[in-house]
Amino acid sequence: MQKEQINTERKTLVLAFIAGLSTSAIWASLTISEFTLSIFPIITLVLVIQNVYQEYLKEPMTEGTPQLSLACFFVGTFGYSAFVRAQYPEVGSNFLALVVTMVLVIWVGAKTGVFTRSPTEK
Repeated sequence: MQKEQINTERKTLVLAFIAGLSTSAIWASLTISEFTLSIFPIITLVLVIQNVYQEYLKEPMTEGTPQLSLACFFVGTFGYSAFVRAQYPEVGSNFLALVVTMVLVIWVGAKTGVFTRSPTEK
């Protein structure tokens, strides 16, 4: 892969993660009484979706990027859910959200090559 293509893929994955965080924040503010509705997650979600669409128009996604993007979206969603449930234990347990988040993070790391050594390292 070329360096520019890897940077574009990373940007897409980070934007998918932020979209997951924003979606979970909006959902939490609508369903948990301790949270108040804020306009900032809505603005963030709109801007992230616009940026992902612009990136897609500029250069189509490579093979495997849509699955990784969906996984990063769910990492953001379940990660924020685990964070909220850690702050407010009366809402429920965060065990399932933590397990799903960790499994997806390990899978995304393995698919993107985080765990592999580069040829210059020994």
